[in-house]
Amino acid sequence: MKIADLLLADYDHEIENTRRTLALIPADKGDFKPHEKSMPMGRLAEHTARMGEFGNMVMNTEDMDLATAKWPEFHFNGPEQLLKHLQESSSQLKQTLNAMSDEDLEKVWTMRFGNKIIIQAPKYLVFRTMFLNHLVHHRAQLGVYLRLLNLPVPGLYGPSADEPFQP
Repeated sequence: MKIADLLLADYDHEIENTRRTLALIPADKGDFKPHEKSMPMGRLAEHTARMGEFGNMVMNTEDMDLATAKWPEFHFNGPEQLLKHLQESSSQLKQTLNAMSDEDLEKVWTMRFGNKIIIQAPKYLVFRTMFLNHLVHHRAQLGVYLRLLNLPVPGLYGPSADEPFQP
């Protein structure tokens, strides 16, 4: 089995769970922040929807220097745009992964801030930690935002208080 096949084994499930969460983000709550140090809901949702762009960049480069990196603009325009961005970024990343050989995925990728190394690991490991785990982390944050707004939270790995088990 190819490394890419292992990475993609739960990819579609996590992307679907992300889609279900992003679909619930209300268009009129983009500025909501549960705490002054928190990212606004719309920016966090857009970042989550476009996480595949980062994954694709990792797969197609050798490194990233955070001291000089240019960040994309995140403009929240509601759940329809979030779902469009998720579809585009996740489809492109899946296509990239499917085309990669084990040798490609074993190449070391580096994230640095100037001379300080943040992570230096094979691309397959960066995919798991910096993309997939990162995606799940931000999706969970959005679940907290939804709960604080008294909005439904999807059951992603089983029932939730809003989507109880139906026999």
